[in-house]
Amino acid sequence: MSRIGKAPIAVPSGVDINISGADVAVKGPKGELSHTLPAGIGAEIEEGILTVTRSDEERTTRALHGLSRSLVNNMVLGVSEGFSKELTIVGVGYRATAKGKNSMELALGFSHSVSVSAPDGIEFEVPEPTKIKVIGIDKQLVGQVAANIRAYRKPEPYKGKGIRYADEHVVRKAGKAAK
Repeated sequence: MSRIGKAPIAVPSGVDINISGADVAVKGPKGELSHTLPAGIGAEIEEGILTVTRSDEERTTRALHGLSRSLVNNMVLGVSEGFSKELTIVGVGYRATAKGKNSMELALGFSHSVSVSAPDGIEFEVPEPTKIKVIGIDKQLVGQVAANIRAYRKPEPYKGKGIRYADEHVVRKAGKAAK
């Protein structure tokens, strides 16, 4: 039995879960999300505790058990608390400017500024010109949008300039003069 898959999910108050066949829909104060479970994986809710079960010991079913439980748990956490990723911009003249909650402009040393618009369910916050916060209820989408923003100018190893995650450590290389 999967250690992650067999762990129960505590459903906080204010979160409604609707299970119909393989479809799991979660609705909470921040929004609603849905996911279709793979074949052989089921979900049951009993007295505020959600459990993800599997029908057999087949290899593919075993592999998807923990994944399905994690995805459903992320949906429950997303609609109740939400997720966020913080990015830091390092470099002289590199900055972000908010254009409302759904778009921003980045000055990253190119000859033009880069416009970034948020997909549905994602918001941007720019508390400082060198800090970006990506906020949403879907953990996968928040991470993907943050990765797309980071891809515009990845941190380079010599001076460390670029966009990085707030908790990322960039390993610096010595230049040619440091021989």
